[in-house]
Amino acid sequence: MARWCTRCCRSFPTDSGYKKHCSSFHRFSWHENRPSTFRFHPRLNARPCDENGNFLPPHAEPPPLNNSEDWYPFLDRPTFEFAKLQFEKIEASRQEVDSLLKILAVHAVLEGSSAEPMFRDSRDLEATIDDIPYGKTPWSSFQTYTVHTRDSHAAVLNMAGSADFDGKFDYVPFEEYTAQDRCQWSNLMSGHWAYKQADTIADDPRTHGSMLVPIILGADKMTVSIATGHQEFHPVYMSLGNIHNDMRRAHREAVIPPAFLCIPKASRQSDDTDEFRLFKKQLYHASLAHILSPLRSGMTTPEVIRCPDRHFHRAIFELGPFIADYPEQVYLAGIVSGWCPKCRAPPDQLAHEGPPRFRVHTEALIDTFDADNLWDAFGIVGDVIPFTNYFPRADIHELLIPDLLHQLIKGTFKDHLVEWVEDYIYLLPITRHEAKAIMDDIDRRVAAVPAFPGLRHFHEGRNFEQWTGDDSKAFMKVWLPAIVGHVHEDVVKCVSALLDFCYLAHCSSHDTPCLVAMEEALQRFHTYRAIFEETGVRPNGFFLPCQHALVHYVRNIKLFGSPNGLCSSITESRHITAVKRPWRCSNRNKPLNQMIQTNTRLSKLAAAWVEFGRQGMLKGDVAAEIGQPSLPELICRFLYDQLYPDDDLAGAEVPLAECPVFQGRVSVYHSASATFYAPSELAGPGGMHRELIRSNPAWLKAYPCFDTVLVQNSDDTEPMGGMIVGRVIRFLSFVHDDVCYPCALMEWLVPSRDVPDPLTGMWVVEPEVDSGRRTVGLIHTDCIVRACHLIGRYGSDRLPLDFDFTFSLDAFKSFYLNKYADYHSHECIP
Repeated sequence: MARWCTRCCRSFPTDSGYKKHCSSFHRFSWHENRPSTFRFHPRLNARPCDENGNFLPPHAEPPPLNNSEDWYPFLDRPTFEFAKLQFEKIEASRQEVDSLLKILAVHAVLEGSSAEPMFRDSRDLEATIDDIPYGKTPWSSFQTYTVHTRDSHAAVLNMAGSADFDGKFDYVPFEEYTAQDRCQWSNLMSGHWAYKQADTIADDPRTHGSMLVPIILGADKMTVSIATGHQEFHPVYMSLGNIHNDMRRAHREAVIPPAFLCIPKASRQSDDTDEFRLFKKQLYHASLAHILSPLRSGMTTPEVIRCPDRHFHRAIFELGPFIADYPEQVYLAGIVSGWCPKCRAPPDQLAHEGPPRFRVHTEALIDTFDADNLWDAFGIVGDVIPFTNYFPRADIHELLIPDLLHQLIKGTFKDHLVEWVEDYIYLLPITRHEAKAIMDDIDRRVAAVPAFPGLRHFHEGRNFEQWTGDDSKAFMKVWLPAIVGHVHEDVVKCVSALLDFCYLAHCSSHDTPCLVAMEEALQRFHTYRAIFEETGVRPNGFFLPCQHALVHYVRNIKLFGSPNGLCSSITESRHITAVKRPWRCSNRNKPLNQMIQTNTRLSKLAAAWVEFGRQGMLKGDVAAEIGQPSLPELICRFLYDQLYPDDDLAGAEVPLAECPVFQGRVSVYHSASATFYAPSELAGPGGMHRELIRSNPAWLKAYPCFDTVLVQNSDDTEPMGGMIVGRVIRFLSFVHDDVCYPCALMEWLVPSRDVPDPLTGMWVVEPEVDSGRRTVGLIHTDCIVRACHLIGRYGSDRLPLDFDFTFSLDAFKSFYLNKYADYHSHECIP
């Protein structure tokens, strides 16, 4: 009997296929039979239909797709992969491509091959890409100040119909619950906003039975070259709210640039005038309204579109969340800078949440008060009409969402706390020379942090000029222990509270206890940041828009799901492929048209890759590497534990003579790869994250590198969730009685007490010692949870000037278990 997945609107011919699909894509098995896990919107069922909009009977098969396995317009797979590699990765110039193709042609002649060459020259390669029949979204231009845009309606159809999102696409809003029946928010369609919009659609007889398609937007002005001048671009990005967050984070074609806005320039005499600033804002909103106008009719009348499940569905488009930093939010909301775009808290009262802004109220204020009163009393620019007012049901104040990158990481952490701590140290009752010595020691502590996979090493501490978002993300992972002993405890607790809030906010899903923990962490942050006001670092208080925005996070998570999938870090990373690389490939003479052409070709190549993959034409071998190392007696005791797992005695307690004898060959490895479910990190579409664990005596031929890992030692009721820390001395593998055993030789580090350190909130571990030497053990690699990061407890002592980070894991007597090393560490370390 066929089974039906209500979340994906897909039919499966067998029960086993249905269960495999649900456990792979929805994290829970058999969710159709577990009503407490997903509660779908009862009246918006998004029924499949035919291409004319007629609803199909339940469990009807989708119409067949073309499976001709034709490589058109390419000759074959190597020709396609050559074009994709050259255009997406190598990005060689036309002259270099011509030279390479000539070399390949000459080689073919010398080998006596009569095969047709892949391409005659670089122009033939480009023309072939232009002939790709997939992913067509033509560009056009409008206005005196030129705005370049592609057909937003065609872009939505291409994205919604991509087979790449099959199984990663929600057709119906839903409420999600954990096993404890706690409400949980993850992807956009799990939020209250999508549910509310679905209520509106379901209540209208014209749209009943349709599928909600939220249009996610983002905009961010950027500069590609300061030196050459006038090289600013203002791309707009688009995604669909039905697509899961991990697909947006995975650098797939889930986020595309549908437009480049114009950046009007004026003479110095006019550039600073109120009139020109108002003109720029009006032009901005008019441009966005025009770019999205092809979607307007589909917001009230259902349109039939093909979806990743290959079925046609009636769809209602809806303007969804807008991803933007604070300056862009000021433009979008039509407010005065310094005010909040979400609430009416005045600039001098940003310590607390104010009454919410909403479209009807703003329009009533504009109708009632003059421009001066609107500006002074309500922070509203009365002459600016938000682009959302041109579309039904859209409220720009509601649609502006939390921005982890600019509000939390680059704003509150880097621009505020890091700077405030330095100012605090210089305001201590000590000489400036002594304050500089403290700052130098903090830099040395940061530089002394042991290496860890994916963790940046700051060779000079914080002492560098140019900060990027990645620098800020990396620095917040190692900075907290470095300031302990140099600043007041309240400063440490303030930083710890903000880090907890940030890491909780970055989770891929949030349940009710998680949101309660966020509110508690924010309250701690507000309490302990008072020390900066008391000591004169912030004598005038904390009236800062980006810190004020934190009070809106919990409500917005309930509305739109995890901000991890709707953050400006996604659009900023998209800058690389949509703006920076295409700009570098241009000749810099009127580059925007060339960049648009490059983006068109990249979209076509991506669409061709998805289509060829759907037809099974790109299947290849994928090998996963794993490695391990060894010691004779420990192997024998290890084998006892493996062969007699139910014995009351552990292998370490059994006389060696009673342990299995092993005389076989042992393979030693210097690294192993671990793959685990970590959707909060930069992960693949399935939320799987891969990391390298090293046990190398000469890493980079320069220094030993023996990483530390979490090992599950007992049940989660024990301290530290039953985990202990192991330092991997060697990975090894061996075969005994035709069974291969992958193992790891460990030095053990155990919690120093039963609770975390009350000051930092982190566990403290120390090496387990026997007869003056660190104890070692051999474990199966299945016991390893994942890699972990340790930072030495510096105390109040200062490090020697010549101390190197490679000494850290051997030099300190105890360590902080760094739960801020990455987002998954914060989730799995209790």
